[in-house]
Amino acid sequence: MDDAQVLADTRHWVDQAVIGLNLCPFAKAVQVQGKLRYVVSRADTVEALIYDLGRELNALHDADPEQVETTLLIHPQVLTDFLDYNDFLDAADALVEELGLAGELQVASFHPQYQFEGTKADDITNYSNRSPYPTLHLLRESSIDRAVEAFPEAERIFEANIETLQRLGIGGWLALGLKK
Repeated sequence: MDDAQVLADTRHWVDQAVIGLNLCPFAKAVQVQGKLRYVVSRADTVEALIYDLGRELNALHDADPEQVETTLLIHPQVLTDFLDYNDFLDAADALVEELGLAGELQVASFHPQYQFEGTKADDITNYSNRSPYPTLHLLRESSIDRAVEAFPEAERIFEANIETLQRLGIGGWLALGLKK
């Protein structure tokens, strides 16, 4: 699996699912403006991923928000098991704290096997957070604040995603050229 394929698959997912299905109503503007940075990590150990995550958190923090608003750190070779990935999220949050970036940046999670607590593995609602590869989404808190101001019923997004995915079904998901 080469970086070009990982990037192509991830961009397709962003275009078709995240933006195309409007799973994140804030993503389209960031993508269109070219402010979404895609980074493929070649990490094959958790330690190497922590290093890459730290580097990318600092890079996002230091970047001009007019140039880079958010980063997708895609790591196809490590944490491919969802339970291991889910456990890693505590380490990711701890790293944000350790770097002194709490309140400025946060990490959201996407994974090919993503499963919300209380759902079955094949539940279509899990697909709101399913990406082609394990992916850490690095976000600026200020971006989230602006998005919530622009979309005051932000809690409605999750409900709308469930409705959209249930209407679409797995067949519709696959018809978009997305992986099951």
